[in-house]
Amino acid sequence: MDAIKAVENTQLKEGRDDFRIGDTVKVHFNIVEGKTERIQVYEGIVIQRANEGSRASFTVRKISYGVGVERVFPTHSPRIQRIEVVRRGRVRRAKLYYLRDRVGKAAKVRELIKKKVK
Repeated sequence: MDAIKAVENTQLKEGRDDFRIGDTVKVHFNIVEGKTERIQVYEGIVIQRANEGSRASFTVRKISYGVGVERVFPTHSPRIQRIEVVRRGRVRRAKLYYLRDRVGKAAKVRELIKKKVK
């Protein structure tokens, strides 16, 4: 292992890889406004994941007041407190860019329902 990968591995956060594309997630992250800090929750559908290691990022899309809003989060950022999966999505694509052109119920992702094994 080279020196760059060794340094990057020390910066990885635990439990940040338990979500997939198509999942609806709540991202709790710190916002700094002047001298005050607060935690803001951003809820939406994960439409892409990029890279791996400490450079990994993911994009979350939500509809706010009828306008689509996307935000890119670095996966291992120290500003992210936690990533909470609200519901699992059933998708067959690696990138969900087609959701950008859809409005209303057409912009939804079907829920993944796991069958119980007896």
